[in-house]
Amino acid sequence: MAEQRDHGKPEENPAPGSGGSSAQPPALPQPGGAEVAPRPPAQPAANEPQLDPEQLRQFQEFQRFQEYLRFTQSQQGTEPAPPPDAGLVPAGNRQPQPLAGGQPPAPPNQPGALTAYEEPPRNRRPVPRWVKRLGGKILGWVIALVILGILVNWGYHQIFPSDDGKTSAQIAAEGGGTYHTNQILTTASPYESVRRVYDGVAQHGPGQKSMVDHVCGLFDQATQLKFATDLGFSDCAAAVQGLHDRLDRAPGSVDAYAESISKRSGWPPGENVVIKSCDFAITGGPALGDFTVKQVEKGQWLIVGHQRGPEKCAPPTATSTPG
Repeated sequence: MAEQRDHGKPEENPAPGSGGSSAQPPALPQPGGAEVAPRPPAQPAANEPQLDPEQLRQFQEFQRFQEYLRFTQSQQGTEPAPPPDAGLVPAGNRQPQPLAGGQPPAPPNQPGALTAYEEPPRNRRPVPRWVKRLGGKILGWVIALVILGILVNWGYHQIFPSDDGKTSAQIAAEGGGTYHTNQILTTASPYESVRRVYDGVAQHGPGQKSMVDHVCGLFDQATQLKFATDLGFSDCAAAVQGLHDRLDRAPGSVDAYAESISKRSGWPPGENVVIKSCDFAITGGPALGDFTVKQVEKGQWLIVGHQRGPEKCAPPTATSTPG
């Protein structure tokens, strides 16, 4: 129906989309026949700040960064920091809320995100080439001197063997040892030197009780073999073992054999002293013949000769009884 205006001409409604400045969309029919006026478009508040796209992106990154911090704190057992708009909450134990899927939010990786500080590398001055060459030459000379010292020490001990760790009997057994410079033999008397031969044969035993070095060390090297062959053995070691096997096993016989040669306070003058076994009462085992004993350096007595005598001695006469 056309509406009558004051000027008497009907005015029809303008078509939608026309360029009129006061054009409004037509009102939709509503239930009950009432018409509702169209809602005007939302307008921003006058005092609300407007965010450009870059500020909006930075604000969203800041929110993701805070979510990442709250998750890591909850995983470490510490109380997560509250969101910036959380306001005040009552005090008490607050348990972190697990996120969906149990995965942490992705840390911000956009430009402007916080990263761990890395110390810039230090610029070190390169070592001069001449220093490297000099160090290599010095190290080579040191190694050469050490090797040379080891070889010299080894050669010295090969030419001049050391007597450290050896008993006097072992040293003497090695061709007379070094009795020229060391006291390794008895200085008591020539009779004591022969008495030690009988004592060593009596006390000999297997293993650590072996008296081979002790007995053979009382002779010079040439007399060791002479002593063995005179008594029917191949060498001095075999003689000590064989003579020990011939001892009487009666109680007290071994000790009596060990002390067959008595210690005398005097002996005939001269460079060599001859001591005959049959001048003494030999009991408990075989007599070992006649010994020639010589006084050498430092007043020591060394057996330098041997002669075979009777295995069983006649009873000593009054003139040969030990005094």
